[in-house]
Amino acid sequence: MSLLWRLLTHRAGDEALPDDIGEDPEPDEPELPEPALAQALYLRDEDFERAAATLNVDLAVIRAVAEVEAAGRGFLADGRPQILYEAHVFDRETQGRHRSVRDSRGKPLSVPAWDRTLYGAAGAWQHDGRLAPAASLNWTAAHRASSWGLFQIMGFNHRLVGHERIVDFVDAMVRGAGPHLDAFVAFIRANRLDNALRSRDWREFARRYNGPAYERNNYHTKLEQAWRRFANA
Repeated sequence: MSLLWRLLTHRAGDEALPDDIGEDPEPDEPELPEPALAQALYLRDEDFERAAATLNVDLAVIRAVAEVEAAGRGFLADGRPQILYEAHVFDRETQGRHRSVRDSRGKPLSVPAWDRTLYGAAGAWQHDGRLAPAASLNWTAAHRASSWGLFQIMGFNHRLVGHERIVDFVDAMVRGAGPHLDAFVAFIRANRLDNALRSRDWREFARRYNGPAYERNNYHTKLEQAWRRFANA
């Protein structure tokens, strides 16, 4: 049984499997043990502990950032990584050449300025409804214009977090939760954000991590609330 098949059919928590999941494309592949599959999809306690030690921040800080940036999960139920497609970044990456192109809802795939009304639903729609049509126009730009995984690292930061090519970064994000955490730690260190995390300066961290629109999305208050909950657990 293939790893891809195990990812697609994995039951996460109490989520029900689809009624029709088709046929395993590689039925004769050796079956992956359940602990290894779980390790691929989710971070373990020791992963959070390792990251906290590397950055010299408390464990609750790491868990709070993970919860706020990707609702505590880095993968969809079908095994694909969480992403968020950013139309204004795609516009910048392509010099505005595709502003006339629309998704299936009639929403533009490329705009000169951030517009929260363009996102649509989280989850599969971000892959199928936003990223896929943009990638058909310019694969590199579309993947650089999306944020990825448990910590929502923007694709255009691929070199900053240790991947020379965007395709290598995307491959790492698909492989499992471990590379998501590695990218987060590399990003924090490269941007010297660990001081803001150590002092729990949520406003400064959100401003630099999420960008100038952080206040409109209340990232700073969400981070503090999540940290207090984990710290008091």
